[in-house]
Amino acid sequence: MEQSDRYHYHVIARAIELINEAPEPMSLDRLSDAMKMSPAHFQRIFSQWVGVSPKRYQQYLALGHARTLLKERFSTLETSASVGLSGSGRLHDLFIRWEAMSPGDYARGAEGLTIRWGWFESPFGPALVMGTDRGICGIAFAAETGPEPAMADLVARWPDATYVEDPTALRAWAETAFGIGAGEVPILLSGRPLQIKVWEALLRIPSGHVTTYSELAHAVGNPKAVRAVGTAVGRNPVSFLIPCHRVLRKSGELGEYHWGAPVKRAILAWESARTGL
Repeated sequence: MEQSDRYHYHVIARAIELINEAPEPMSLDRLSDAMKMSPAHFQRIFSQWVGVSPKRYQQYLALGHARTLLKERFSTLETSASVGLSGSGRLHDLFIRWEAMSPGDYARGAEGLTIRWGWFESPFGPALVMGTDRGICGIAFAAETGPEPAMADLVARWPDATYVEDPTALRAWAETAFGIGAGEVPILLSGRPLQIKVWEALLRIPSGHVTTYSELAHAVGNPKAVRAVGTAVGRNPVSFLIPCHRVLRKSGELGEYHWGAPVKRAILAWESARTGL
């Protein structure tokens, strides 16, 4: 991922703040002036990042866009009564193959497991990627939280693993995940049975579509466990690839996002622009 992607995300994040604060939609000239950029440069940044104009992108960033998604692109998930230990799914044009860590390894806090990690640029700011020989096991976005909390958060999930900084070993998977190159990205999931079931259900939400926490609870066969399902969504260790950002509140509000609400809004807008809503 090009070094400029970090810059692009920060431009987008600042644009989100300005759009939120503005009482009405901002013109290109006004928005670019507030960003201290020329209109042409500002337009070029948006074109490079997402391929649409700032005017169109404002529609995707608007708080009301989540309600539009919920109304027009709500995804009803098929109910799954059982949880498997492997499976596959598709994110954008990326094929994802996943398997779950054995219950014994999970219970031991990944003792004896070597986890490699590295920082990469993504369309949503700096991304911390962790993985084993079997696949990516963690992705964190640090634009809102900062790098140290992001690292501490993922490490706490596998407290007894051995951690080795080795971005080279993860680069091909990370770059494929964030849109450079094509192919398959393997994922190693680590969690309790309900969490695995929820994360598997998330993979069935098409790109550019959304669902609700209550619909997700129905999909995993626990319609009354909305709170527990929400907790499982928040504990998703592989952000973006397991698309927990596609879950909204019934009201159409975005709800919380582990790595910061601005990142969630940016991801949803990025996906909407690519699917043409």
